Amino acid sequence: MSTNPKAVDAYYVTSQQMMVLPVLVGFYLAFRLCITYLFFQSEPHTGSAISVGLNLSVFGIVAFHSLGPASTTLASTLKVRCFRWVMLFLGFSGCSLFWSATVSLTVAFAYWCGMAADVFIVVLLLRTGPVDRMSAALMKGYVCGACFIALVAWSSPTMQDLRPGNDDFFSPNAIGFTCAFGVFLAQFLIRRTGQWKIPAIFLAITLLRSLSKTTLIAFIAGEILLLVRDTTISRRSTISIVITCAAVIASFWKLIEAYYEVYTNAGNQAETFTGRIGIWAIVLERSLERPWIGHGFHSFRNVIPPFGTFEAWHAHNELLQQFYAYGIVGVILLIALYSSFYLQVRRLSSPSDKALFIGLIFFIIVRGLGDTERFDLSFPLWSIALISLMLTPTESSIEVPA
Repeated sequence: MSTNPKAVDAYYVTSQQMMVLPVLVGFYLAFRLCITYLFFQSEPHTGSAISVGLNLSVFGIVAFHSLGPASTTLASTLKVRCFRWVMLFLGFSGCSLFWSATVSLTVAFAYWCGMAADVFIVVLLLRTGPVDRMSAALMKGYVCGACFIALVAWSSPTMQDLRPGNDDFFSPNAIGFTCAFGVFLAQFLIRRTGQWKIPAIFLAITLLRSLSKTTLIAFIAGEILLLVRDTTISRRSTISIVITCAAVIASFWKLIEAYYEVYTNAGNQAETFTGRIGIWAIVLERSLERPWIGHGFHSFRNVIPPFGTFEAWHAHNELLQQFYAYGIVGVILLIALYSSFYLQVRRLSSPSDKALFIGLIFFIIVRGLGDTERFDLSFPLWSIALISLMLTPTESSIEVPA
């Protein structure tokens, strides 16, 4: 039986059209970092409301797009152990709204809905087409969005401490994390297509320019582990990478020295390492007031007092942040979730992919020692869901119509 050329052409056109939405969603997941900074600095509350509204709107679009029968269903995704832990963490954080010490339960619920929407956006996207292609398209979109964030960072005025961005609306630490995470996703795409090297280099340079100390240290640690474990990378390539990195660092050395002087002499004491020890001590003290189930989602700034002129958004340590928000239950969920993801990665047959994702996990853990996120995990829940479902073997395949 011969294949109808017109049917094949129509199939591939449709297939390409299917990839547009995940690319746009991936772009949005990175781009949203600068929405308030670009458009709503004078009205940050409006910017936050619009950001949450956009999240829910994207969820609605994806939900409508995913209507109809599909080989990937919520029931099938729940068979993936790591994804079950994602859902348990998401569910417990939602339940914590019942006892949260938040100022506004409505605002807290809106933020939680935004975090939950991220996860379900990924799940619904993966049911609309082949999981591997949909995942790759979403990653491509995120890398493009991260490059846009990098362009905005390079274009933004320099703050007093010589870092780009804005402490209130476009944090250098958030810029650094978006760029670093984008590099890891770009490295996965490079392994699949051989492309995306230039975006990865651009994001890595922007990460260095962000001068986000914790993220930089964690990124270097993760990349070193990746190079050591990935036997598919030749010695020549490794030497080239090391020489290139050394050259880039050397070109930024005067800026790094100047930033170090500002950081040690004129910086905010609460933002230094010794200042963070003080933050950890106060957060731990308050956490022990509710050690079992924590103070709840979106309660941090209502419970933890300002440190002079500096108001912390989180505990600057992921384990402590989860203990504060969700108590011992949160710590157990965090460890179980990361351990489950690690064990899934350990079972991969590809040594290159295994090295990459172990390097990513190590990056997340090291960064979590000195920084974290306000609501989500340092390893965003949506990305854990995406990668864990992508790495799970499925029986679905792409069929070309006859």
